[in-house]
Amino acid sequence: MERKIYQELIKWKNLNIDKPLMVIGARQIGKTYIINEFCKKEFKDYVYINLLENSEIVKIFNEKINTYEKFQRMKIYLNIDINLENTIIFFDEIQESEELIGALKYFCESELPFKIICAGSLLGVKVKRMHSSFPVGKVKMLNMHPMDFEEFLMANGNLSLIEEIKNCYETLKPMDPVLHDKVLGLYKLYLCVGGMPEAVKNLIKNDNDILKFDKSIVEDIYQSYLNDMNKYVENKYEASKIESIYKSIPSQLGNQSNKFQYGKISSNARKRDYETALNWLLSSTMVYKCPILNKVEIPPLGFIIDDHFKLYLSDVGILLSMLNIKYNDVILDNLLQYKGIIAENYVATQLIANKNPLIYWESGNKAEVDFILYNNDGIIPIEVKANDNIWSQSLNVYMNRYKPKYAIRVSSKNFGYANNIKSIPLYAAFLIK
Repeated sequence: MERKIYQELIKWKNLNIDKPLMVIGARQIGKTYIINEFCKKEFKDYVYINLLENSEIVKIFNEKINTYEKFQRMKIYLNIDINLENTIIFFDEIQESEELIGALKYFCESELPFKIICAGSLLGVKVKRMHSSFPVGKVKMLNMHPMDFEEFLMANGNLSLIEEIKNCYETLKPMDPVLHDKVLGLYKLYLCVGGMPEAVKNLIKNDNDILKFDKSIVEDIYQSYLNDMNKYVENKYEASKIESIYKSIPSQLGNQSNKFQYGKISSNARKRDYETALNWLLSSTMVYKCPILNKVEIPPLGFIIDDHFKLYLSDVGILLSMLNIKYNDVILDNLLQYKGIIAENYVATQLIANKNPLIYWESGNKAEVDFILYNNDGIIPIEVKANDNIWSQSLNVYMNRYKPKYAIRVSSKNFGYANNIKSIPLYAAFLIK
């Protein structure tokens, strides 16, 4: 399936290939697949090395010899003669070798034409917890996320529909009502399965019939995430705390306090006891942090309260799986409070996929704006509504107080512009920058 990150890989090849590329992202989001496609299509020769399957290479890079000699021994072990001018080397599961991660500095600085790309499970966690120093400035970092809604449409072959959505987004002219309802239906399907490539592929294989979708795919990915929480931890007690935070997020999103509360994990939970576990989750990219804005002023990232935040799951399909929500209740709009919570988490994932930092605004627990966007038009509030009931006292409070150039309301309503508010359908959230 086509992924938008492919263009980022092309950009690295054309502009910065001398610097090794490290692709970071959670398990099962399609890192290996898209890097394989890139390496096969864009280079004459390609060497794939999975360190989980080649423990001998890990041993080679552990040896007390220089990196060039390690590379030579690796070639002998693999029984291949690598033509560096024409060959790209993909080290998959590179988190298995801290020494190889450190050796990326040599590959960057060497006069030899190395072309190195690497990825791995929990690589973000491994990098943060390396015992040796990470080669800062010698590695190009690229974050990857689950498929956003545009990629979901691409996988379904709806390319003309994507162009129509983009046209309506730019002009704010309403989409044809029949098409609008069609895309809202696809949006609901996306909520059910999420953006994990295997889940999307299974839905498409079953002609988008949600009744035939194999929900065990998402359940298995969720279980694999829980299993990963025992890796790169100091002890089993820390792993337990990581799992406790993660499992609490669906209910945390329903907090009336509109923020993450350690006390919701257990009655005696304290920040100091869970801070390391939270950092593990953030480094894994299984969750996204959305801190509150303390002061509406440019730049907003300079005025956040880091200890006052929300947590969102990286995939909305996993959120539904954790809540054990029946798919027909999503399709038939039978949800009440959690319909809005699911829509909010969905929009968070689309903003992250579009490289927007997550920030929200609140005024004394009396008014809250879901997300704050900073772009060429200044600081822009984003309100999320799960249906077409668009009244929002909170957004009115914000606009009257701070007079933004405009506001964005994401809802099930069609495109439009009125009262200084851009109406953006939920299915077009992937376009917000």
